[in-house]
This record gives sequence, C-alpha cells and structure tokens, in this order.
Amino acid sequence: MQFTFTLPESLPQMTVKQFLEEQLLIPRKIRHFLRIKKNILINHEEVHWNEMVKPGDVCQLTFDEEDYPQKEILWGNPDLVEEVYQDQHLIIVNKPEGMKTHGNQPDEIALLNHVSAYVGQTCYVVHRLDMETSGLVLFAKNPFILPILNRLLEKKEIAREYWALVEGQVGSKELIFRDKIGRDRHDRRKRVVDAKNGQQAETHINRLKQFPNKTSLVRCKLKTGRTHQIRVHLSYHKHPILGDPLYNSRSKASRLMLHAFRLSFTHPLTFEKLSFTALSDTFETELKKNG
Repeated sequence: MQFTFTLPESLPQMTVKQFLEEQLLIPRKIRHFLRIKKNILINHEEVHWNEMVKPGDVCQLTFDEEDYPQKEILWGNPDLVEEVYQDQHLIIVNKPEGMKTHGNQPDEIALLNHVSAYVGQTCYVVHRLDMETSGLVLFAKNPFILPILNRLLEKKEIAREYWALVEGQVGSKELIFRDKIGRDRHDRRKRVVDAKNGQQAETHINRLKQFPNKTSLVRCKLKTGRTHQIRVHLSYHKHPILGDPLYNSRSKASRLMLHAFRLSFTHPLTFEKLSFTALSDTFETELKKNG
C-alpha cells in the first residue's frame, strides 16, 4: 500500500518523528517499519527522523504486505449499502435498523460484509451501532488507517450525535446524565444504572421538539461509550425510547426510535473537517406519526 498527501497549512513546527506519532497517530511498531525500511519520503526524498517537516511538504508512505496482512472475510450484498461518503481511506454508510454492524461468527453476514463487497476489499469496523439502531457508521478501508481512526475515537475526536424519540415531554432544553452503568444480573442482554459497581457514563441531551401526543424528539451526545448508554439513561430518567424492545417493551412503535444522525471529525490524513448527517426512511415515517 502506498499513500501520498500534502501537509496542511495549519501544521505546527515538528520533526518527522513527531509528525508520524502525534499527527498521524501511527503505532510504534509501524513507525519502526517505516524507519528501518526507509518507506517514508518527504518531497520524494529520504529523510532522517529528526528532520523538520513544514506545511506544503508532500509525504509518501509505503507499507509492505507483511506490515499489514490482509484479512479475508465473506462478501455480503453491495446493494444493501447506502454510501454517505467515501475516499481512499474510509467509508461512511447509513446503516438500516435490524442489521448487525459486524457478525459474532466468521460465517455470519452483517453490515461489514456488505460494505466490503460494496468497496471490493476487506474493510474494518471503527465503531458499531446496536442492531436495532440505524444511522451513520464509519469503516476503515485499509489496516493502515484503522488504528489511526481508533485512536481518534479513543481521544473522543470523532463526534457522534444521535436523535431519539422518547416518551413524555422533556421539560428542560438541556440535560446531562452521569449515572454509572453496569450489567443486569438477571438479563445478560441488558444494562442497568448501578451507582456502586457501574462504569462512569455521561450523556448530554438537548430537546429538539415536543409533540402533542406526549413524546419528545431529543438530540443525544455521548461523552463515554458504554453499551446501551443512551437507552439506559433515557429509560432510567423516565423517558424511554419508543420501540425499544429491551427497555420499553410496552411501546408499539414499529422500530427502535434511535438513529445516529451526525458524524463529525477531522480527517487524519487530509486534515479536512468532515461532518455528515443522514436520516432513515423508517425513522422519518415513525416520526411523522407523532407529528
């Protein structure tokens, strides 16, 4: 694999080593391979690790096959993929509800398999959505960009915004839930608020609209990424999501009314600020019923 890109005007003064480590977030093992194999060129010339790079420099990275062995997976159905954005390194798709992001077994077909068939090469999951949740999902198109995107996710530099239709009229325009979340001892599928043994969790809620039938549309932003975090927090605070089979089984909505609406981040190689939104036909249909 070979990648060539131009360093942005906003790049601060730094060495080649700092650029690979701090800007591109390339893991130590891969930086070692680049250095000993002389597989990094700046302006088409070999460079020393402590040389300075500057805005406008052209960086070329080459990775040998043994650096990133290709993983083979089963192909899915490319017709099931709704592309929102794609470039040389990554693809963002709009996942329908009722589909797993990735399978639990090697022979299980899920969104990852469909995306790989659509792209024509093995892709890699950067983050996942619950099967019942629809919305934007980010995939890496090569194993080089995967750890870089994973590090951005860990550093909370990939912003995710969800829309949820909940029971009750949310009284405040802004809410912050910080209840700890742990496993449900009685149902392994579920999570519960557990002040003693749970993990830290923080969800920011903004009310978008109130409907006459005593439901509310809210925007949810995650500061942590616990399993079922939004679903648990909203249910615990008496605003369960419509159609939630685990936390609101009495709801008659046709689907879980939780959708990953917006995905925003700075591209780690082009340094372009990216922000995408998408809705689901089924989400919009159910939303109109409440309007």
